[in-house]
Amino acid sequence: MKYRIAIWAAAGFLVASGWAVYFLVRNKDLPIEPIVSALIRLSCPIAIVGSRYPVSRYSAVAANVATYALVGLVMETLRRQFKHSN
Repeated sequence: MKYRIAIWAAAGFLVASGWAVYFLVRNKDLPIEPIVSALIRLSCPIAIVGSRYPVSRYSAVAANVATYALVGLVMETLRRQFKHSN
């Protein structure tokens, strides 16, 4: 179970790091397209807070890792309960 939660946390790190790289290399003069805004809010929930308050890239990555680890914990707990019920 710990291994799977670690995989969820690593996925959160990769997603947030990917968005950080995207925003570092994109043209700052162009506005963010609505589809990109929707995708980042779905895959990186701290972006919802970041749209109102300043959030550093490092804290965004850390928050995303924690969020994905929490989602992984919930999913693994549910998976175990459904597996034992069958």
